Amino acid sequence: MAVNSPRGIVTLLKPLGSAFQMNLTGAIRTHRQGYRGWTGAVNTDYDPLDPATAAQPHEAYRALHRSGRVHYNPKRATWILSRLNDVRAALRDTDQVTSARGVTRVRMAADLLVLTDGDQHARLRKQVQPGFTGGALENWQEITDKLAAELVSKVINEPGCDVVERLAIPMPMRLIAAILGVPDTDVADFRRWSENSVRIINFSPTPKGVVDIANSMRAVLALRRYFLRHLASGELKDSDTMLGRLLEHNTEGDLSDDQLFYVALLLLIAGNETTTNLLGGMFDTLAHNPDQYDLIRANPDLIPIAVEEQLRISSPIQNLYRYTRADYKVGEVTIPAGARVLLSFGAANRDPLVFEEPDEYRADRDPRMHIGFGYGAHMCVGAPLARMEAQAVLRELVDRVTRITTVGPTTWSTNSSLRGPTHLPIHLTRVAAVPSN
Repeated sequence: MAVNSPRGIVTLLKPLGSAFQMNLTGAIRTHRQGYRGWTGAVNTDYDPLDPATAAQPHEAYRALHRSGRVHYNPKRATWILSRLNDVRAALRDTDQVTSARGVTRVRMAADLLVLTDGDQHARLRKQVQPGFTGGALENWQEITDKLAAELVSKVINEPGCDVVERLAIPMPMRLIAAILGVPDTDVADFRRWSENSVRIINFSPTPKGVVDIANSMRAVLALRRYFLRHLASGELKDSDTMLGRLLEHNTEGDLSDDQLFYVALLLLIAGNETTTNLLGGMFDTLAHNPDQYDLIRANPDLIPIAVEEQLRISSPIQNLYRYTRADYKVGEVTIPAGARVLLSFGAANRDPLVFEEPDEYRADRDPRMHIGFGYGAHMCVGAPLARMEAQAVLRELVDRVTRITTVGPTTWSTNSSLRGPTHLPIHLTRVAAVPSN
C-alpha cells in the first residue's frame, strides 16, 4: 500500500465514522431510558472531566467509597465503579462488559488490541507477544539502564530543574524510539508526532475536541508515513528491534505493514505518557515521604515492590471506560445494556476495604491486588517495560542520591484518564564522596 494512499487514510478515518454512529445511538438510548435507566445507583456529581477533580481526585474517591457501591452521573450519562473487587470483576467479564465499543468516554470500534475482546483480542495479542518476551526485555534492559544513568545524572547536575522535562518525558520516549528502531536524528520529530497522536484517546465531542482530534489524526498520519517508509525500505527486517522481532515471527504472513504500524502506535499510547506519569509520580511521592525513601535505600531489595506501591498510589491510568453488552448486575444494582461504565482504577487502588490506610505510601507494602496496569485479558502488554524503567531509575537514585527534595509546587495534569505531574522542580542531594587515603 502506498504511504500516502487514499486507502490508508480511509483506514485511519473509518473508526471515526463508526464512532459517530455508535455515540449517537448511545445518546438516544440513554435519553429514552430516562430515570429508569439508573434506578438503584447512588446519584453523584463526581465528574472526572472536571479539570480540578482530574488534577486532585482523591477526596472525590473517598466520597465515592463512603457513599455506596455503584454510582451514576446523570450529566455524563455514566455509571461508575470504584471498589477494587467490582472493577476487577468487570475487567474480567469481557462477555458482558466489553472493550469492543471503546475504552474512552467516546464509543469507538477498531481492529486494535485495546478495542477488541474474545478470540479477536487473543489473536492480536498473540501477534504482538514476540516483542515482549523475556529475551526481548533482556535486550531492552541494557538500553534502559544506560538511559536511567544518563538522565539521573542530568537531574543531579541541574539542582531545581523540572524532573518531568529532564527525565520523566525523555525516558520512555527515547526507550520506545530505540526499541522501534527510530534513529537519534529522528527522535525530535518522533516525539512531536507521538505526543500529539496519543491525545486521540482523550477526545471529547466539542468544537475544541474536534480541533484536537484533527491535530491528533495529522500526527497519526505522519507517524504512519514514517513507519511505512521504513518498513518498505526493508531496514527493519532482521533488525533487533521490536518490529524486527515481530517480522521474524510472522511466519504465517498475517501481519500487514499497517498492523505493524498499529503495534507501534499501541506502544506509544500504552507506554509513553503512562510511564511518564509513573516516573514523575515516583519523584513526587519519594520527595514527600523521605522516611520511605530511606527505607528503600536501607533495603534495595524493596525496589520492585516499592514500584508496585507507586503504581497503586499514583495510578498513572486513573480510569478507563467499558460498555455493557447486556444487563450487568453489581450487588443489588443492575446496569442496563448499552450503558457507559467508568472503571475507576485510581479509586479502586485506594479502596479502604482492601488496603489499610490506602492514602499512605508504604514502600514495604505488598499491593499485589492493585490494577495499575489493568487486569484480566486486557492487562497492559507494555507493563514489563514500564516496571523496568521505574526500577532502573530507582536503582540509580538509591545508589547516588541521599535525599529527593521538591523546590516548588507540583503541577498535576488535568487529563481525565491519564494523571501525573506536568511540572515538578526537584533537587537531588548526592551521596557524599568517600575521601581517598
